[in-house]
Amino acid sequence: MKNVAVIGAGTMGNGIAHVFAQFGYQVNLIDVSEAALERALATISKNLDRQVAKGGITEAEKTQTLQNLSTFSVMAEGVKGVELVVEAATENVDLKLKIFKELDALTAPEVILATNTSSISITKIAAVTNRPEKVIGMHFMNPVPVMKLVEIIRGYSTSDEVTNLIMETSRSLSKVPVEVNDYPGFVANRILMPMINEAIYTLFEGVAGVEEIDTVMKLGMAHPMGPLQLADFIGLDVCLAILEVLHDGFGNPKYAPCPLLVNMVMAGKKGVKSGEGFYSWTHGTKDLVVAANFKK
Repeated sequence: MKNVAVIGAGTMGNGIAHVFAQFGYQVNLIDVSEAALERALATISKNLDRQVAKGGITEAEKTQTLQNLSTFSVMAEGVKGVELVVEAATENVDLKLKIFKELDALTAPEVILATNTSSISITKIAAVTNRPEKVIGMHFMNPVPVMKLVEIIRGYSTSDEVTNLIMETSRSLSKVPVEVNDYPGFVANRILMPMINEAIYTLFEGVAGVEEIDTVMKLGMAHPMGPLQLADFIGLDVCLAILEVLHDGFGNPKYAPCPLLVNMVMAGKKGVKSGEGFYSWTHGTKDLVVAANFKK
């Protein structure tokens, strides 16, 4: 496989397009918004500059990476001639089902359809296509150009051949793929989100403040980032959506989202993306703790 389409030019989509293009794939980046495509190319260029500055790649490799990228605002045009499509749209089940129905109609039967979903059932997504054996999860970690892990999620019908090919493709991107089965939250978020939720409950119940909770986890558990700061980076709306998938999927009250998280998302406090979450943010930089403003 050398021709890949990536759907969605947001944080994850542009990162996925970046790594495929850097490792020699011809990449079609697709988004309905021309402005989002322009921002994505600017972000990729800036991230490539950082790699050059750190000695990770050369200027010539940066130039070649950008030449490997093409942008499209019409899906039908962007998926022509590709062997693999990686969907990285918003974490919304209805949107993903709609996209996969369209992809099934627009692409040749042998094309592999992958999703970067962090929690939504691969089996459910595959069921709206006529090729469930060729539908698979490729859950990249953020930031994609830096993080090594890719969760490779097998749906109920995903074939061994497709799984092996996507594992090998991930290795070709200098990633470390880990094969997992299709159950709510997979592995990463089934373990991570309850921890983040418990940290939010610890704040909600007045056990400690934001900085105190994060400091305990950083210095006591050797986490590079505290769970509340990490939640801000992920997006509190995304954390809430994943917890709801876990809660609905398992029917276990231990996955119920903390009321504080629900209220913050309803109030538009989504973390870095909105400028305020558990911390106040300016251009992605932490300014000050806003724990004193929390209301139960």
